[in-house]
Amino acid sequence: MAWITKTTRKCISKQIECPRQFSLGGELGMNNQKSKCRISKEISRRRFLKSSAIMAGGAIATQVEFSPAASAVITSFPASVSALRASRPGMKKALKYGMIQMEGNVLDKFKLIKELGFDGVEPNSPSALDRSEVLQARDATGIEIPGVVDSVHWRQTLSDPDPEVRDAGRRGLETAIRDCKFYGGTSVLLVPAVVKKGVSYDDAYRRSQEEIRKILPLAEDLGIQIAFENVWNQFLLSPLEAAQYVDEFESPMVGWHFDVGNIVNSGWPEHWIKILNKRIIKLDIKEFSREKMKQEGLWTGFQVPLLEGDCDWPIVMKTLDEIGYRGWGAAEVRGGDRERLLDISLRMDKIYAS
Repeated sequence: MAWITKTTRKCISKQIECPRQFSLGGELGMNNQKSKCRISKEISRRRFLKSSAIMAGGAIATQVEFSPAASAVITSFPASVSALRASRPGMKKALKYGMIQMEGNVLDKFKLIKELGFDGVEPNSPSALDRSEVLQARDATGIEIPGVVDSVHWRQTLSDPDPEVRDAGRRGLETAIRDCKFYGGTSVLLVPAVVKKGVSYDDAYRRSQEEIRKILPLAEDLGIQIAFENVWNQFLLSPLEAAQYVDEFESPMVGWHFDVGNIVNSGWPEHWIKILNKRIIKLDIKEFSREKMKQEGLWTGFQVPLLEGDCDWPIVMKTLDEIGYRGWGAAEVRGGDRERLLDISLRMDKIYAS
């Protein structure tokens, strides 16, 4: 026995016995009647799962054996994803490649996220992924690759006192820029520096800018922007300083990959958005709970679903509207299987419509 949502008065297939309209209730439902739809033996589980997360043509059909939290999100939505996304045309949904936790090759994973309503995916670089396989999966599914994430910026930092470590970090960034160009992306996410016991703030500032300036000719030649992310690296701790850091390069090839959730522990995302303004190239969509942090520890603040923390998403989206931002937002949260990724996709739709 399986439960499915319906947005018309007909079953989605003649192979499904559905004596009455089934509704989850709320705005998604067409009426208040509910019935169980028995799937005939002729439909394979694989076929059902494939159709269970289609979000197109203004209709949502989902497998409904969800967690209570996921079900609550789904039932609170308007009758169509199209209506949600139409509220802010130009906003696109991506996720990090590592969040797709399923068996299968790159094409299988791209097909899944396409079915779940995502527009794009951001892989790491350098990585062990076969670039040709990624490109083939992109072309076969229509999933875009708007950018890549520098995979070495934490261990081979551009602020390290050892020049050999900085050289390795710079080579990693160069690879990421070339991979991004190959995939058809436009930016590389970079943590520019890390301040710690053996790396002073002023040295981190100076060294990182020196190393990035060495790479700017390549970025300019390939047309790939370097987008700095705000993370807990004890560096660029205010939006005014972050804006200044970008401006000092005097280049359109550098900007900001703004992580909404990372700011909540120490500030308010809308303040940063207003000041960074046109410097924002892309977004990371993440949640944070101050209450959970206080009760259970600092890092547990991230362990809440989107929309269930202290990110004031209506204000965040309003501020993004005010600066004229339209573009990519990538989920950077705990990944998982089909159900988990569908939950994330739906929550992102609601964020964009808030």
